[in-house]
Amino acid sequence: MKSMNINVQKNILAVAIGGALVVSMSASASTVSDSVVEKQRAALEANTDGKGFGPQSPRDIDQGYGVNERVFGTAPNRAQMNLCNIHFHKNAEHKGGNFTTYAGNGDGKGSETGYVYDGKLSSSQLKPIKGKACASKGDPLQSGDTLEVHFVFSSADIKPGPTLGACLSDSTMNPGLRVEGQVIVLANDKKAIDFKDLTTVSTINGYYQAPNIPTDTGIPVEYLGSTTGPSHNETASPLKVSWSVRPEVAVVDINSVKDWCDDNIFKEDYSHGVRNLVVNPKLLSPIN
Repeated sequence: MKSMNINVQKNILAVAIGGALVVSMSASASTVSDSVVEKQRAALEANTDGKGFGPQSPRDIDQGYGVNERVFGTAPNRAQMNLCNIHFHKNAEHKGGNFTTYAGNGDGKGSETGYVYDGKLSSSQLKPIKGKACASKGDPLQSGDTLEVHFVFSSADIKPGPTLGACLSDSTMNPGLRVEGQVIVLANDKKAIDFKDLTTVSTINGYYQAPNIPTDTGIPVEYLGSTTGPSHNETASPLKVSWSVRPEVAVVDINSVKDWCDDNIFKEDYSHGVRNLVVNPKLLSPIN
């Protein structure tokens, strides 16, 4: 088989991991009916049945059942990989832990769907902020919003940078990929976690790392899956990803998220859309 051009593969990865080209749009967008989501799931079934696709993401991390038989090697521990990208989705793509409240079907294209924090913030934490946060595409973030943050790691010899093409290199066309997932809820609270601290990038033992990924938000649920994003509501992702998703939500200062969107090495300044939860057992790996 001829090798895929590196630029083509980077473009595929940019679309595939996290739906990087699909944004979370207006909260006022009309909500589609259940039948639309059912048709999308039926299309995903038809487009994958007998085609050999591996397990998909996102999923309910509280449910371990899955019968997908495409097995691939788990990516190394993130300490032995390079951080290549950090981005976030408006509402959690995964379901489980203390983010099981369904946000609704949204517009059928990744906006205003997914799962939100089951708990409550105080009235002071829910006060609106001044200015617009992360609003280069779509509506600004608001106090009380739930986000799923993806820390993407690659086995390739790369540096962290803009777009998910940063996870590939000319010398490594099929790197191991790992995503560390952390769901956060945004609070207007200077005492909450500073997002800039959470996303600090350091070099440790020769690898680019995110040393401040929370260690107090529950034991991560690890499973084999794929890239996400609403571009895969009806077609499977062909890429293989080792996931670690924490089941507890972290409370983060929305003001620090706003500041991060104004200036970060990943050039991230908006929230990405959400892929439908994958529920077909044939497209899910078993979780031990």
